[in-house]
Parts: sequence; C-alpha cells; structure tokens
Amino acid sequence: MGSNSSRIGDLPKNEYLKKLSGAEPVSENDPFWNQLLSFSFPAPTSSTELKLLEEATISVCRSLVENNPRTGNLGALIKVFLSRTKELKLSAECQNHIFIWQTHNALFIICCLLKVFISEMSEEELQLHFIYEEKSPGSYSSDSEDLLEELLCCLMQLITDIPLLDITYEISVEAISTMVVFLSCQLFHKEVLRQSISHKYLMQGPCLPYTSKLVKTLLYNFIRQEKPPPPGAHVFSQQSDGGGLLYGLASGVATGLWTVFTLGGVGSKAATRPELSSPLANQSLLLLLVLANLTDAPDAPNPYRQAIMSFKNTQDSSPFPSSIPHAFQINFNSLYTALCEQQTSDQATLLLYTLLHQNSNIRTYMLARTDMENLVLPILEILYHVEERNSHHVYMALIILLILTEDDGFNRSIHEVILKNITWYSERVLTEISLGSLLILVVIRTIQYNMTRTRDKYLHTNCLAALANMSAQFRSLHQYAAQRIISLFSLLSKKHNKVLEQATQSLRGSLSSNDVPLPDYAQDLNVIEEVIRMMLEIINSCLTNSLHHNPNLVYALLYKRDLFEQFRTHPSFQDIMQNIDLVITFFSSRLLQAGAELSVERVLEIIKQGVVALPKDRLKKFPELKFKYVEEEQPEEFFIPYVWSLVYNSAVGLYWNPQDIQLFTMDSD
Repeated sequence: MGSNSSRIGDLPKNEYLKKLSGAEPVSENDPFWNQLLSFSFPAPTSSTELKLLEEATISVCRSLVENNPRTGNLGALIKVFLSRTKELKLSAECQNHIFIWQTHNALFIICCLLKVFISEMSEEELQLHFIYEEKSPGSYSSDSEDLLEELLCCLMQLITDIPLLDITYEISVEAISTMVVFLSCQLFHKEVLRQSISHKYLMQGPCLPYTSKLVKTLLYNFIRQEKPPPPGAHVFSQQSDGGGLLYGLASGVATGLWTVFTLGGVGSKAATRPELSSPLANQSLLLLLVLANLTDAPDAPNPYRQAIMSFKNTQDSSPFPSSIPHAFQINFNSLYTALCEQQTSDQATLLLYTLLHQNSNIRTYMLARTDMENLVLPILEILYHVEERNSHHVYMALIILLILTEDDGFNRSIHEVILKNITWYSERVLTEISLGSLLILVVIRTIQYNMTRTRDKYLHTNCLAALANMSAQFRSLHQYAAQRIISLFSLLSKKHNKVLEQATQSLRGSLSSNDVPLPDYAQDLNVIEEVIRMMLEIINSCLTNSLHHNPNLVYALLYKRDLFEQFRTHPSFQDIMQNIDLVITFFSSRLLQAGAELSVERVLEIIKQGVVALPKDRLKKFPELKFKYVEEEQPEEFFIPYVWSLVYNSAVGLYWNPQDIQLFTMDSD
C-alpha cells in the first residue's frame, strides 16, 4: 500500500499493491516490503466501510490469485511477516512503534488476501499457494516448507506470548481475526466440515502444544474486557497537508518525518470506534467458540474442546489426572464476574452454556455461589425480552436455566434470595419478590409467548422441564407467581376445549364430505394434553412436597377451583388429579365452615391453619419430577452454523459478501 495510501479509494491504483499482485516475483529481502507496509488509514469499523475495503481490493486480490503460482509473492509476504514476529516481543518491550506498526500492516494485508483466497478456492488449491518454492516458474514441491502451518503456529504464539500493550493491541486483534479467517472455509459450505486442512493443522503437529495456552489466553481476554487504546495512541503525526498518515519509510530507511512522534489523533478525522467496548474480548470469544465447536478428527477428539472441558480454578490445588490433556487453571471468580456482566450478547450466553454443560468444575463452582442472582437475572432478562432476541439466544438461555434447575440446592437457594424493584419486569410492579418466584414468572411468560407466537414444541418442553425440576422445592411463592401458574393452566384448559370443539365439528363435517382433507386435530389435542398433564404434575409436586410453604398457591387453586372440574374424570388426568382434588375439597370445606365474605388475609390464615391439620399420608406419592438436559445427536449441526452466524454478524473488522455464504441463510435467526 505504501506511504502514500491513506484512503480506501486509492487502493485499486496503488503502485505497491499492483507490484505485489503483479507478474514479477519480489524477493523477501527486497526493500519493497518496507515501502508496502508503510501505510496507515483509519481502520474500517462499520460494515459499510468494510464492504468498501472489500470492493476496493478485490481486483488486487484476484490478480494475486492468478499470478501467485508463478511469483510466490504471497509466500514472500508471509515470510516477511514471520521474520518480523521473531522480534515482536522484544519490539514491544522496547516500545519500537514503527516495527510493530509495519508488522501489523503485514498481517492486515495477509488477512485481507486470505479472506478472498478462501472464499474463491478450495482448501487444496489454497494450500498450493502456501507451498510455492522458487525453483522454476509455477513449480511446487511436496517437500517444501508449509507456510500455512507455520503461519498458524506463529499466530498462536503471537496471541499467547506478546504482552498486551497500547502498541500491541491492534496486532493482537488482527492475529485473532486472521485465525478466524483461516477457519472461515466453513462459511462457504452448506454441510458441516468434518475434515479440513486448517482443522488438521490446529489439532496436530507444531500447533497442538499451544492448545491450552491459546484457550486460556482467549478466556482471559474475554474476562479482562480490555478497551482499545485511544485513537492515535501508538502512531505518528499526520502530514501537514492533512492527506493522511506518513511514516515515510523508503528502502528500509526512515526519513526525518516519523521522528516527530506524537500521541495525537489518527488522520485528519478521528476514526469512528466500534460500538463494542472491547474488540479484543469480542474477537477472542468468537475464536474460542469456533475452536470449541470444531468437529473431532477421525483419530482424535477436538483438543480445544478438551481444554474447555477440563480447566480448573486457580484455587484448586489438586493435581490434574494424567489422562486429561491440555489442562490449565484460571481464576473462576473473575470468569464468573465476566459471564454475569456480558450476558447481553449471544456469544457470551453461548460460552456460559458451553462451560455449564461441558465443564463440571465450572458447574460445581457456579452452583456453590451465594450470589447466583448476578448470573440468573441477566438470563431471565433475555427470556423476558423474547420479542427482541433471536430464537437461538432464547434457546441457549432456557437450556442454561434447565441445567441449573437440575440441582436441588439451586432450586432451594433461589427462594431464599429476595429481590427489590425489578425495573425491567413491566407487567406488574414487583417491589419485593424471591428470585425463585421471578424465575417462575419469566418462564411462564415465555411459555405463553410461545403458545401465541412461535409454537415451538421443544421450547415448551424445556420451559416445563425447568418448572418441573423446581416444583418440589417451591417455597413461599409470591402471590403473583402462584396466580400465573394457575392462569397458565386456565389458558391451556381453554385451548384444550377449543381444539376439542374443532375436532368434533370437523368430524361431523366429514360425514357429509369425504373429499375434504381434515386437519390433524388429534395430534394437536395430544400435544395440549401432554402440556396440561405436565402442569398438573408440577402443581401436584408442589402440593405433595411443600404444601405448608405455599399458601398463595393453595389460595390461587381455590380461587380457580372450577377450572379443574372437567379434568377429574378425564382418563388422561384422573391419577394426577387425586391430590389436587383432595386439597381443593379439604380447604374448601374449611372455608365453608368459616363463613361467607372472608378477607384475603382471613382466607390465607385459614389455609395456613389447615395445612397443619391436613394428614400428609392422604396425599398420594408420585415419582419425583426430574428432567436432565441431553444434547441432541450430532449437536454440531446446530452449533456450528450458529457460531458462524455470530462471527458473521459480530466480528470486528471482518466482512464477507452475504451472497457467498452457504452455511446459513442470511434471513435466518
């Protein structure tokens, strides 16, 4: 790009880029590289700017694709970058801004070129561009050094070993972005890639020893949420004519221009910062999720997933079993805090799910926390604002709740946490409510939303499973939570009656017209009856195990006792209705004895007295309600497209043409 390029619009006619992509080979020792790498312009941040950069450089990239088999200039550029990275750590320690700046520029160009190469050719063709050896024009040798593997290892070293300073922040982000680009071949395949050259490099050979160190570094980048340095904190002053930044390097010798070092702004206008407070944390998290969801190799499991499954707390002094590879330790308290604070993004919620589901050390630690509300409340907010979230984000949040409710200790403790003034809950003013009651309210609201909008049976099932897991430990339910439980049952009852009526009318109509296909009301009725039975089991579980703790639920039952009448003799519900019917009959009798026109307070008092008098042996015991989350077969079919959709939508400084994407449809969630 050279010292005269500071605007994206100038790039297609840039003489240095033309030489890089031209028909003449350039030696890695040529002074040309210092000239090429002496450029600066405000880094594109918006998708519009990134698209402009893509359009401005596509002709150069395609010219290089055509000429590189004869020139090997891509390999020469990579060798220039590799030679510089060997001195990068020392340059950071010595505050050698120029060296780091040029090395970053080299990586930036490599990343831009790779993105085009990967989108336009197969991995096998890409590999040929990396193993060019200067023997004769267009010759390749299988014995030559594989620059692709060497570059990947170098990037892993850069990410893990280079200290994070103001002057190294951008090159750290660029190294992570380049690794994401390396793996982006998945975007251009409809099917999940189960064998890939880039996967192979990452899972064996020289890259493998960096596995645990890379995962640990990416996690710490997420934890620390380091903000980028102020614009211009590590560059030099601009030209006096405002035409852009110049370092004025020629033939490797710096002119006097760059000696005027300043901490001023970048270019004539301040670059627009991305909305993300920490591009490094965001990019690190995306790369971590991509690595964690790589498919296993035919002869070995995914080492990055192994590392995520096995890392321990820094306070855990017990030795790692020798059978656990890629193990490391990290500060769980810091990780927990970051996870609590970052749940507004899909990727942070997906990381929380991954850790809870796959790492038993993390799960045990989180369930032992005494401040679980810090984690649960953001998850409930995601579910509460279901209309504003994509379906995958809602699904992940719900599965997290299901995993948490598998633990009886969690189910007990959430009713002991009292919350004040939940401002985001707008249906009703909640000045004081337990975390457990709030969780019930939000899950029931999600079920009701699903019934009227998305009608996703799987979402229904998981919501009800979470409520069922909690039901035996319901304690001191808020009156509004108790009301909503019965209101949901009322809604289901009405829906049941409506479908039953439709089925009856449809059956009558079929007697007069045999040619008209009938809707499958029997299937609809079966689904609704399954949900109704689940709700009855949840109510029954609470009455059987914690009746004395929940006078508000008994009150709500009595208030809506007529709802349950039609199900007393229904063959699908007779057994589960026994206890509910017994409780309704017992307390109705006591209220009748107390007289008419009773206040709410008096009714609750009678219920509390009656709970003591009700013989517990009269309540029939049913098997404990326990549902465990089980990941579907071939989960990669769901998670890999999901992760890459997050990369596509959330990655900083990366743009792919939506028309080229094959893995997922662009209008999907």
